[in-house]
Amino acid sequence: MSRAHALPRQPLASEAAGPLQGVRVLDLSRLVAGNMLTLQLGDFGADVIKVEAAGSGDTLREWCEPHPEHPEGFDGWWRIYARNKRSLALDFRNAQAMDWLRRLIASAQVLVESFRPGTLEAMGLAPDALLALQPGLVIVRLSGWGQTGPYRTLPGFGSLIEGFSGYAHKHRDARGEPQLPHMALADMVTGLTGAFATLAALREVEMRGGRGQVVDLSLLEPMLAIMGPDVAAYAATGTDPEPGRKIASPRGSYRCKDGLWVSMSGSTETMARRVFDAIGQVALFEDPRFGTNAARLAHDAEVDRLVSDFIATLDQAECLALFRSKGVTVGPVYAPPQLLNDPHVAERGVYVQLDAAEGEPPTVMHQVTPRLQGTPGSIRRHAPRRGQHTRELLAELGATDAEAEALQGQGVIECR
Repeated sequence: MSRAHALPRQPLASEAAGPLQGVRVLDLSRLVAGNMLTLQLGDFGADVIKVEAAGSGDTLREWCEPHPEHPEGFDGWWRIYARNKRSLALDFRNAQAMDWLRRLIASAQVLVESFRPGTLEAMGLAPDALLALQPGLVIVRLSGWGQTGPYRTLPGFGSLIEGFSGYAHKHRDARGEPQLPHMALADMVTGLTGAFATLAALREVEMRGGRGQVVDLSLLEPMLAIMGPDVAAYAATGTDPEPGRKIASPRGSYRCKDGLWVSMSGSTETMARRVFDAIGQVALFEDPRFGTNAARLAHDAEVDRLVSDFIATLDQAECLALFRSKGVTVGPVYAPPQLLNDPHVAERGVYVQLDAAEGEPPTVMHQVTPRLQGTPGSIRRHAPRRGQHTRELLAELGATDAEAEALQGQGVIECR
C-alpha cells in the first residue's frame, strides 16, 4: 500500500500571493524545460498562462506513468509541472486567434517559447514584432542547440543533449557503455537556468527602466555548465579524463548485508580518515598509498574493496549508526517508498497531498522550493484542463460571452 496516506493533505492556497505577483508569463513551450521554467515563476506568484494548440495541447499532458486502475495511466508530469498555470487554447493557424494572442502579449512581461528556431518569425511574432507590442517584454527562446550555429534547426531533445554534452560518456555502466540519465536531466537544469535568466532580464526592465530582450536559452549550454572541469582539464593536459573517474576516494554507494544500500563520501582528508577509522583501518591512513586523496584515487579499487567488504557485514541501520557515530558523511540510498516514509522529509513537508480537483484522488507532489521566509511561494491552482481558462482570459482582454461563443463555434479557440 502507498505510504502517501500519511502525508499532510493540503488545500489550494488560492488567495496567496508571492514576490512575482503582477508578472504575467505567456508559456508557449512544450514538454519539460519550458514547463520547469514557468513552474518556478508560477510557484512564486506569477500569472502563468499556458498558450496551447486547440485540440491537442502541450505534449507533456500525454506523458503518463502506468496505473493499475486507469488504463490511460497517471499524468503526474502534467499535474506537477503545470500547477499554478492557466490554459488558453487556440488555433495558431487562425488569423483571429493570432490577433487575440497579440492582445495578450501586450499585457505580458514574459514570453517563453520552444519552437524550432525560425518558427516564431514565420508566425509573424519575431522578437522585433513582440517588442513593438510590449517594449519591456522578456522573450525566452528555448531550443536544443540555441538560436544560432549550424545545429540550430536540428531536433534538440534532452536525450541528444545528454549524449552530446559528455554526460553519457562520463557515466558508463560496468560494460563501459555510455548511459543516459533516467530522468529529464537536461530539461530540468535548463528550466532552472531559464528561471534565473528570466528574473535577471526582468530586473533590467523593472529596476533600470531597460528595454525587454531575448534570452537565447539552449538545452546544451546549461548541461555543459554543470559538467565540471573535464573540458578544461583536457585543454590544459591534452588527456581526456577517464570516464567514471571519481573526484574523491573513498566515495560511492555500497551494498549492506540486508540488501539495502548506503552512499558515502570521504571528500576531505578529515572525512577520509574517519572512514578508515570506522572500518578499523585507520593505520592504513599512514600508508603512502592511502595518505592523500590523489594517492587513494590511484589505488581506488583497493580502497573501494576495503570499504565495500566492511559494509557488507552490516545491515543498513547498523551501518548508518556506526558511520554517523564516527562523524562520516553517509546516508541511505532511497527509492520513492523510503522517501515518503522518512521522518526528515515528513517534518520538512517536502511532499504534500494536494487536494483533488473535480472528485479525483489527491496528487502527491513536491512542495514549493526554495523556501523564502518572508515571501514564500504557494500552490494556488491545479494543473489546468486544456482550454480551461480560455473564456476567462478573453474576458480579461475585453471579449464578451457572445464573442467567445462565436470564436469557439468557428474553431478559433477551445473552451472547457
